[in-house]
Amino acid sequence: MSQRQRCAWAESDPLLRVYHDEEWGVPVRDGRAMWEMLMLEGFQAGLSWLTILRKRNAFRKAFRDFDPAKVARFTEKDIARLLANEGIIRSRPKIEATIAGARIFLAMEEDGDGFAKTMWAQVGGAPVQNKKGTVLAKTPLSEAISADLKKHGFKFVGPVIVYAWMQAVGMANDHAPGCFRRD
Repeated sequence: MSQRQRCAWAESDPLLRVYHDEEWGVPVRDGRAMWEMLMLEGFQAGLSWLTILRKRNAFRKAFRDFDPAKVARFTEKDIARLLANEGIIRSRPKIEATIAGARIFLAMEEDGDGFAKTMWAQVGGAPVQNKKGTVLAKTPLSEAISADLKKHGFKFVGPVIVYAWMQAVGMANDHAPGCFRRD
């Protein structure tokens, strides 16, 4: 029986393989799920994605399943609780950015189109297909989306983080040539 060919980055760990095979690059249209992934990508800054995957369940528990309405109401007491939680990345700036991000998400939802529709509109509603097979760290489009997110007030949304997020939520298809998930 032949083994599936997948993107090389996903071969080093079973958790990465499952993430690659079942999630990475699958178009996500649910705004809450997209926001959760953007927040996790922000926590990943300076770390490996595998670290975040290993801590994802703890993050979900700590941040009330990334329910923006609940996270937006977090107080200093919640920040102290999160800073003491060994199961997550204990970075005050990233925790505060997530709480502020929940408030921004809710404001975008109240303003009309909402987070998911606004983000997908920036790629014309369909995943950007990587035709060359060369994966970049950022693109002019991720730079533009990063600038837009920053204009809304989001933090930890530089163009490299945004491009990784775009790949994760399927706004960009960067599966390697030959990867069974590419098409």
